[in-house]
Amino acid sequence: MTSTVVTSTSTVVSVGTDLLADALAGQAVEVQRVDWRPPMPGTESDLATVAADPLRHDANRRALDAMLGVTARLVDVAPAAEVLGLQRGEFLHAGPPITWDRASGPLRGGLMAGAALEGLVDDPEDAVALFESGSSVSLEPCHHRATVGPMAGVVTPGMWMFVLEDPASGRRTHCSLNEGLGKVLRYGAYSPEVLTRLRWMGDVLGPLLQAAVRASEPVDVTGILTQMLQMGDEAHNRNRAGTLMLLRDLAPAMVLSSHEAGAATADVAEAIRFVGANDHFFLNLAMPACKLALDAARGIEGSTMVVAMARNGTDFGIQVAGTGDEWFTGPAQVADGLYLGDYGPDDANPDIGDSAITETAGIGGFAMATAPAIVRLVGGSVPDALATTRRMHEITLGENPRWSVPVLDFQGTPTGIDVTRVCRTGILPQINTGMAGKVAGTGQVGAGLVTPPAEIFPKALARLAELARGRG
Repeated sequence: MTSTVVTSTSTVVSVGTDLLADALAGQAVEVQRVDWRPPMPGTESDLATVAADPLRHDANRRALDAMLGVTARLVDVAPAAEVLGLQRGEFLHAGPPITWDRASGPLRGGLMAGAALEGLVDDPEDAVALFESGSSVSLEPCHHRATVGPMAGVVTPGMWMFVLEDPASGRRTHCSLNEGLGKVLRYGAYSPEVLTRLRWMGDVLGPLLQAAVRASEPVDVTGILTQMLQMGDEAHNRNRAGTLMLLRDLAPAMVLSSHEAGAATADVAEAIRFVGANDHFFLNLAMPACKLALDAARGIEGSTMVVAMARNGTDFGIQVAGTGDEWFTGPAQVADGLYLGDYGPDDANPDIGDSAITETAGIGGFAMATAPAIVRLVGGSVPDALATTRRMHEITLGENPRWSVPVLDFQGTPTGIDVTRVCRTGILPQINTGMAGKVAGTGQVGAGLVTPPAEIFPKALARLAELARGRG
């Protein structure tokens, strides 16, 4: 007769409530607690169909590789009429398509300011009747014109645009110039001071930047993004290092080429002061750089990777690599965060802007761990920032080796949001955002954290499943 002595230790994996885990731990049994939850309700059949799609694995690999292979360079600054072909009365806006009757307060305010800037009306208040009639104006998403716009994202023909280019493909994307914080058009403000600043940007800042960029080697925007993530920026709500590096690259050329721009010495000094004092100036370069990368993944059949997240202040929409230019939308949420002055939650408009393109590309809220100082602007804590970046790895296809996080042992940022992983885990993308006042003309009221409405991911999954079934 023989006997067996068990010498190895065992670990019990516990899922769900803590009742069993607590009982075992009380008996000195090692317990590994797993934070698991069932898939989003109603997605089981579609998840099974998409998981079995023979195209999915290779399509997602190609989508991620295409995105990571793009680099962005600033090659020009020019009016939207010239680079986008915008005509008088044509307005671009952030987020998925919307009409004036459903437009939020800040989007309406931005459009009213844009109409006055273009000389369509003398008083921004008079623009309400113009947009209500709709006879001589039109609205179109920025994303439909290879463009992204922060907050209201309003672009008019006379606004000056950054032009970014991928040198390998020659593709280009665009974004307007950043106006600063507070009472600005992108937050829906349209007071005389807002219009005065915009006219100065059109008359002085835009031509100066154009002359400087055309006189210099193209600015390596991807390279600046890589460095700024090492310096405490997450490139959505914190762009301090990126802005100063851009100014470092452009300031000498702004001085030397001022004659070509017709600018006096005082104009150059004011332009440099304006850029240097505006910590968000580089955001309007980070956003088109992210769109340039994500657009490379569009139209890959079978891919479940998200290529755009955008909001118009009423709807939150996503687009997916394997579903073309189709939008999947749900109601935009109100951010949770910190408010300026006496403003509070009742003053805030639901989430707005194309700036979530940064999270779509794996920075912004996805890179919170690299920018712990951001928690002082958007709320939360440093441990929250670290946990957020780790959690986003659970819903992404890979990492970006260019954009690494020092405090996480230089791990790449989580990149390539996967619709199936979101539906399977119930984890929603984390977005850092500014908050606009819900009444047109108010401006910024705070900044905070927000997630997309959960239902848009099952909608996208259902469409992916429909396409997979159609392929047999």
